[in-house]
Amino acid sequence: MSDPAEISRRLVAVFAADVEGYRRLMGADEVGTLKGLTERRAVLDRIIGEHRGRIANTAGDSVLAEFGSAVDAVQCAVEAQTALAEANISVPSDKRICFRIGVHIGDVMVRAGDLFGDGVNIAARLQTLANPGAVCISGATFDQVRKVVQMTFVDLGVQQVKNIQEPIRAYQVSAATEARERALARLAESESPPPLPDKPSIAVLPFQNMSGDPEQEYFADGMVEEIITALSRFNSLFVIARNSSFTFKGKAVNIKEVGRTLGVRYVLEGSLRKAAGKVRITGQLINAATGTHIWPDRFERELIDVFALQDEVTVAVVSAIQPKLFQTGIALATRRRTEKLSAYDFYLRAMQKYYLASREGLAEALRLTRRALDLDPQFGLAAALAGSAHMNNFSWGFASEPQFERNEAVRLVRLALSVDWRV
Repeated sequence: MSDPAEISRRLVAVFAADVEGYRRLMGADEVGTLKGLTERRAVLDRIIGEHRGRIANTAGDSVLAEFGSAVDAVQCAVEAQTALAEANISVPSDKRICFRIGVHIGDVMVRAGDLFGDGVNIAARLQTLANPGAVCISGATFDQVRKVVQMTFVDLGVQQVKNIQEPIRAYQVSAATEARERALARLAESESPPPLPDKPSIAVLPFQNMSGDPEQEYFADGMVEEIITALSRFNSLFVIARNSSFTFKGKAVNIKEVGRTLGVRYVLEGSLRKAAGKVRITGQLINAATGTHIWPDRFERELIDVFALQDEVTVAVVSAIQPKLFQTGIALATRRRTEKLSAYDFYLRAMQKYYLASREGLAEALRLTRRALDLDPQFGLAAALAGSAHMNNFSWGFASEPQFERNEAVRLVRLALSVDWRV
């Protein structure tokens, strides 16, 4: 009988698959997502078996398999994505379960049937480079399959990936087979854009951080969140939520496509620079249907006037879309704000951590909101964010003391409402 602790090594093609946006899908519909994942896993497991692969490690939404041949692994990955695209055709776009797949040929360690080592880590990192529904392979894999399989390869260049010392050359791969083309065409036909609302509608895209300091990303994201919140206070506007508009973060976007995808008439995009005690926002309001600019403008204030800067941007957007709103309702966009800039900075940092939607992210968000509330105990937005973080700890099973998390969530939300009923 073999020792379960015994470790052996072998050269294999590693296949790593993971669901895009799994936490978001589970948060929206646990039962439906689990049912859909089970159905797709049955498809994936069957195709892996048909291509002589062996499933090694599985955890939640991820699958790790090994193949004796790089050709088998790549053909399996492409065929799987075609079958999974077919399975998504009748599913609404916001509920589709899409896998990313990475393939790498390399040396791995095997213990009790599970795979470990750099070969596994590289395959896992390659899948993060793939688009949802696509396959990404390493240069080593490409060298093995390029002359054997009839597929299309797109060179993604040399990639530096997390926790891997040496850069990796990556390729996106697809097969121009009749079945795949038919599946993708049917999938595209099922994508109908949401209808435009019967009132002015707008999406605020993430602002580009021009500060030259990646650590200031939280500030740019926080400013956009504040502008979205301010615009949302106008009942005569339809404003796309942050979770939807931030799916375009870090991407080169086509404004017309953004408008079609999100179902809005207007898009606000821009950049933000924070330096030398000043904040500058350059913004452009664009008609999404035509791509024409309604106005471009630049707003600049001292850092201590950051709230006034947010108001200026909000007023400019609203008065451009529907001038009468500015005359009758601008007060709706204001709220009780902290007078302590340090507290506000902690709040913006906490928001960035909160949206990571992880155990560690929520813990850090709570630490930062506590710092904000220590500086200003009546800071309603910080209290509301902390309450939401406690509730997520309770709802997502992160809590070591669930009743404490629930009680804190109720206490903090009540505090937020008591100091600012419009939070």
